[in-house]
Amino acid sequence: MGLAKYSFSKNEKLTGKKKIEGLFKKGSSFYLGDFQVRHLQSDDVGPNQILISVPKRNFKRAVDRNLLKRRIREAYRLNKELIPNSFETKGLYIGFVYLSKQILTFDNIQSQLIKCLERLGTIDQ
Repeated sequence: MGLAKYSFSKNEKLTGKKKIEGLFKKGSSFYLGDFQVRHLQSDDVGPNQILISVPKRNFKRAVDRNLLKRRIREAYRLNKELIPNSFETKGLYIGFVYLSKQILTFDNIQSQLIKCLERLGTIDQ
């Protein structure tokens, strides 16, 4: 079962207008490196759900935004075990907003995301 840990399934993606609005209205946030991280305790039992946002204001071309979202998603997939989560407890809604104006390398994004995930892991749930 070692392979399932590194998956990124559909139910780990934060969807639904009400959930996303709740995350941005009621959720707490912090800035770390080139990311703004918003988080909110979810009401439903299940895995942590994430949302990745790359502002159009900073990257006009969709190709660049999609590249960054893929890199962030991959970094999260490989390091998501840094946030404690079990299926019996309620998970977190997490929003990653990319703030840099440059396209960073995967290694750079991954190292910053690891710091964000470690900080999320220390937050009292």
